[in-house]
Amino acid sequence: MTQQLPQVPSTEPELTGVRNFRDVGGLPTVDGGSVRFGRLFRSGHLAHATEEDAAFLSTLGLHTVFDFRNAADRKVEGPDVELPGVRNVNIPLNDPADGKEFWKLVSTGALEQLREILGDGKAAARMSDSYRKMMVERTAEHSRILHAMAEDSMPALMHCAAGKDRAGLSIAISLLAVGVEREAIEADYLKSNDPHRRYKVRRSSTAADAMSPEVMELLGPLFDARAEYLRAAFETLEQTWGTTERYFSDGLKLAPETRERLRERLVTEA
Repeated sequence: MTQQLPQVPSTEPELTGVRNFRDVGGLPTVDGGSVRFGRLFRSGHLAHATEEDAAFLSTLGLHTVFDFRNAADRKVEGPDVELPGVRNVNIPLNDPADGKEFWKLVSTGALEQLREILGDGKAAARMSDSYRKMMVERTAEHSRILHAMAEDSMPALMHCAAGKDRAGLSIAISLLAVGVEREAIEADYLKSNDPHRRYKVRRSSTAADAMSPEVMELLGPLFDARAEYLRAAFETLEQTWGTTERYFSDGLKLAPETRERLRERLVTEA
């Protein structure tokens, strides 16, 4: 039986060790409904959550935390804190080896190579390309996520490392599945640019140019949430499947009744 939760906005907390947390409740659907509050949350990783952060998260009534980090991320940041009674599901949304050599260049401050890889708009192009690939190469994972939420996995929290890209796209797909307006999806996505939400980059190298101002400037587009990235994903959806409906039916193998169950759990009708 679907849990009945009060349809009132939740006050966004000041979490100390968790970045980019928010409830996506309140976003409007194309037919006049809105996303229920207290059903779907997003954030950066929970590995550094303080006791106070964990105590707050434990009040949300979460059923499932979806962690989209890969093994390399988890090795660097650590596992999520354990929340009593909450199921943790790890669904990596990229290969653990992705970017290994690239981040080695960053840690060693290899400026010339980084300029070649990231300069002249190449960093932003790299990000748009990664979103396109996630749309076409991660259909099985996104299908698994939506099927789980339609069955029993809400209230849910989705996160990756920064809560911006892998979680951002998964949240966008979830919202698109229940008919949220694209402009509202994009506006929520762009909130990840707020200064207090942005991922904290930690220096892990003693190399002279590691995390230098020039390196950080070159890396800037990788830490941004830009509308062009999300639009690249949606353009790829249309180029590959033609319509949103075909993406969900053919790409994610989501039956109409499954989408309807997901909508019932996530949306308040007009």
